[in-house]
Amino acid sequence: MQKPLIKNFINDHLLPLDIVFKDIKTPNRELPEHLHDRFELVYIYSGNGTFFLNQMLYEMNEGDLFIIPGNTVHQALPDSEFPITATAVYFDPQLIGHYAAGDSFTNMQVFERARKYKSYKLVVPAAMRPQLEEKLKQIHEELERHEAGFRYAVQLLLNSLLISINRLILKESHHQLVASDIGPPWLLNILQHLDQFHTEPIAGLSYLAKHTSVSAAHLSRVFKQLTGMNITDYVNAKRISTAKELLLTTDLGIDTIAHNCGYESLPYFHKLFKKFTGVTPGVYRRKVMNEISSQLENKT
Repeated sequence: MQKPLIKNFINDHLLPLDIVFKDIKTPNRELPEHLHDRFELVYIYSGNGTFFLNQMLYEMNEGDLFIIPGNTVHQALPDSEFPITATAVYFDPQLIGHYAAGDSFTNMQVFERARKYKSYKLVVPAAMRPQLEEKLKQIHEELERHEAGFRYAVQLLLNSLLISINRLILKESHHQLVASDIGPPWLLNILQHLDQFHTEPIAGLSYLAKHTSVSAAHLSRVFKQLTGMNITDYVNAKRISTAKELLLTTDLGIDTIAHNCGYESLPYFHKLFKKFTGVTPGVYRRKVMNEISSQLENKT
């Protein structure tokens, strides 16, 4: 992990949303594997590539929409000959209202479904693409112009966009989210193994190669090619993801969390955590909990 793994966002606590609009992504311009708390939508206008998302591997093509829950390890790998043009929307889920509408529907269902079934890709029907693209354009324009009421307008547009996506998935069975659609079976098995045992000592290449009937060199090369990271980097990303959840959902001490996530050295855990998040575990816990409390107070 030679590059920092932090995605920086505009700090607008009144509108915790960012958009990268119609950006051209090449292998040299894409972030390394990264991990952040915001939920994310990535829409592909053109180009080809591979998207690695929480042990799943996908092709990226025109009309694909990737649904990325917060705190999910992901890495886009654009094709060098056919760069990706995409829009990415990052937002805090607190921005999405849970309205009492007489039913159990919430706009976050699409993310809950993606996480539950580990299916993160939706192929948007051609007839729906102009509508989706127009809403993304309107969000971008509102953020650029900063006219009166722009925050409210962006929130309405985002909710409208999510309603359209949820309806598409719920209405048409053939528009379901897609599970992994590329990658050799042995690699998918390794990813599942690493995901299940990521808090235990990291398995070496020779051990993994022995259980997949491929050479260690081939395993290492294909793993890096399709995920954008080596095995150690991937396991560390999964461990830090788990640590973030434990910091926010339990009262466990930081030393206990480090141990539960597979780190015997507390200083090393602090170093890695800061590399992924930009802050220490203690600062992260206080910062996020304070933000949640502030958002709850603003709603009352």
